Parts: sequence; C-alpha cells; structure tokens
Amino acid sequence: MVDHPRGKGLSSAVSYQDSKAAFRWLEEAFGFEPLFVLLDADGNLAHSEMEFGNSAIMVGNEWSDDHKSPKSIGGKNTQSVHVQLAVGDDIDAHCERARAAGAEIIAEPETQFYGDRSYRAKDPEGHIWTFGVTVEEKTAEQWDAEGGFTTKTRLDD
Repeated sequence: MVDHPRGKGLSSAVSYQDSKAAFRWLEEAFGFEPLFVLLDADGNLAHSEMEFGNSAIMVGNEWSDDHKSPKSIGGKNTQSVHVQLAVGDDIDAHCERARAAGAEIIAEPETQFYGDRSYRAKDPEGHIWTFGVTVEEKTAEQWDAEGGFTTKTRLDD
C-alpha cells in the first residue's frame, strides 16, 4: 500500500477504456508493481497506482472528454511515457516480455547516440511507452559530437 502524502516529484496518469485490464496488463507486460486500487461500490476501478523503481503511474478510466484512451480517439497520443530501467537490466529481454504480452513494438531495441539502449511499444489501447537503459555513460560533449546537437541547461531568449 502506498503511503500518503507523497513527496515532491512527477507522475503521469493514463486513461483507458478498460482500466482493470490495463492494470493487469501493465504488470504482466512491463513489470509495473501494484501500489493500490480504489474500487467503487459496483467494483469498478475508480483509481489505481503502480510503481516502477522510485516512480508511480496512475491508471484509470476515461473520465471526461479531455481524458480519453488513444483507442477512443483514433489512436492519437498527446504524450508518451518514458521508463528508465536500472543500469545492467536486460532491455532486450524486457522488450521480449512486452511483445509476448501483446505489446506492439514500434521501435526495436537500439543503442542511441547518448548512450542509452531503448525501444518503444504500444499497449493494447494505443498508449506509447518508451523504455531505456544506460549502456554507456557519455558526457554532453560526447553526445553533441555524435548526434550533431548543442546541449545547454536553459534556452536562450
């Protein structure tokens, strides 16, 4: 069970047509750990939270015209969620676990210029999830040189 109040941090909330199925699927496919579920008097999922490492994700039903599953809006996403695995975790095995559970892998595992190996997957209702693991620590100067970018702390006006 999660302790409240939470400390300072970020969390994302994702909406599903079938949030109970999504909750179970996210545990099976991605290894998210259940924190708690709130059920209404009819046994419907009113709210739930899952954790991965030190982060939490809220999983719930569509609850307004502005909070819809991609499945309800033609597969469109207005955000994607990035999940960072621990250094040393096997991201290729993680990808295969997700695929075996029915995830659509939209980008196969690949090592990126900044030193992470990552893949992207769609869940059964169309949410896009990116998973990454650091396989080589690089400085900003190294990834700028390799990727053709300029890294700064803040934007210039």
